[in-house]
Amino acid sequence: MRTIIAYIVLLATCVNCFGADANQESSGIYTRENNHTDPNEREGTPVYLTANDMSIATGKPSLVNMSHGSTHIPVWSLSGGTVGQSVAGIVNGLPADCTAVRVEIVVTTTHNSTSPEFSDVYRVHLSQLVENAPFTDRYALGKPVQTALPSAPLHSRTIVLETYYEVDPSAPLWLRIQREPGEPADTFIHPTGLAVVKVTPLNLDPRQSYVVQDVNGYNSWPMTQAIGETLVCTYSRGSAHSIGEDARAVYARTSTDDGKTWTPETVVADTPGYGEVTVGKGLDSKGAMLLWVRRIGKDWNHDLYRTTDGVTFTHVATPKLDVQPMQITDVFAVPKVGLMALWFAGKYSDEAVHSWGVMTSNDDGLTWTQKTIESGLTKKEWPTEPAAVYLGDGRILAIGRTEGGPSQFQMVSTDYGATWTRERTNIGDIMASTPSLILDPKTGMLSNYYYERGRGILRCRVVDPESIFDHPRNWPASEVVAIGSKIAFDSGNANATAIGDTHYISFYSGKAPNTAVLIAEQPAPAASK
Repeated sequence: MRTIIAYIVLLATCVNCFGADANQESSGIYTRENNHTDPNEREGTPVYLTANDMSIATGKPSLVNMSHGSTHIPVWSLSGGTVGQSVAGIVNGLPADCTAVRVEIVVTTTHNSTSPEFSDVYRVHLSQLVENAPFTDRYALGKPVQTALPSAPLHSRTIVLETYYEVDPSAPLWLRIQREPGEPADTFIHPTGLAVVKVTPLNLDPRQSYVVQDVNGYNSWPMTQAIGETLVCTYSRGSAHSIGEDARAVYARTSTDDGKTWTPETVVADTPGYGEVTVGKGLDSKGAMLLWVRRIGKDWNHDLYRTTDGVTFTHVATPKLDVQPMQITDVFAVPKVGLMALWFAGKYSDEAVHSWGVMTSNDDGLTWTQKTIESGLTKKEWPTEPAAVYLGDGRILAIGRTEGGPSQFQMVSTDYGATWTRERTNIGDIMASTPSLILDPKTGMLSNYYYERGRGILRCRVVDPESIFDHPRNWPASEVVAIGSKIAFDSGNANATAIGDTHYISFYSGKAPNTAVLIAEQPAPAASK
């Protein structure tokens, strides 16, 4: 261990000699280092694997010395053109109270073309050698992680490949690091050097999630909004993961003690012959809650409801639209415009028939004007279930779920929503992950909450929006907020709101035919430094 620590110090010294990456100094990224430490997560002493501690797993990567002057650092050279190159190692001796690990890598490059205009992509494969079980039982394939290169050669980067992998601390941990030059996002054609793998033991106690509703049935797709100091959680219940069954109706409950207890359930919408689902929420100019409910039966509608107490809901409008949306999402206010909501429409098919756009209202939701931003999209390029925030000076930032690509979309407008541009982000730890955004009024920090289906992880990425508005691939790594069911589509759909300095994030979790609506709380982020 003493040799390994000395090696890490040498690498750090080397980076200082060559000069730190200037892009990192003012990134505006929220990190644990420049903010408070989450009391629910305790970190153990990291374990480091140097290049000499790993061996070839697939392909023909080369173990070489990356040299500059009298400094020679062994690295695994991973090709920027040959796919399938990876190296592997084993970590032993995890602490007994370890519940999960975080995996990071340190990479560098010597090529003169190194620049932030290029990016590379890596992923980690993980498993454990558990006694009396196949070593494939605990296998997890990490999502591709894309980052921009530093501003010059010889600079190192630390890249988080996995924020939360559950472990049995008594079993050896096997990991394999792979570069993915076959991914379109990997645009750097030259080799990079893998110097170190850092494995941090976590004693993570995910924040307690309170039950909103867990009666028999498929309680799902919650929309949560704060009215003053009151939490209002609306949700839909049916018999299965289906949106059009007559048995599916919309309900609401309220809480005044941070989600610990809830008032009796009230019915929001239960129209005979229709299945009804909550799809969007927000506030009008008077501070009342607005709720979009999709109603499917002999025809397809979106009904807007209004409530001042979360108990009694009044129907406001059922707009007749030229393009019938699949969903109309959360409502937010935009100066000079009024209320705005994003929508998307399509068939979830491979045909180029998908579209998205905005809806605006200048009379608190009584009437709406629809505008299409993009149409004729393939499913792969179609942003769905978007969430948006107004940043000021006419700028709007939205994040959209992806139905067929490697990462969430980011859509931005600089003219109050009249025109938009859309790009991919580097947010790749997703699976049918609906985003929900909160812009903190005190610090200006932006939180993106989403649920990674299939792994059962409610995640959050926190950033200064100024650092990613024009650079959508610069989002920082995610943090774990809460844990839910790993059954892919019997859990998910994060939706967030805030009261004071606390965020509340609802989601659903379980196993069909019975799922529950839950809510987690998270402190609002501190300002970046």
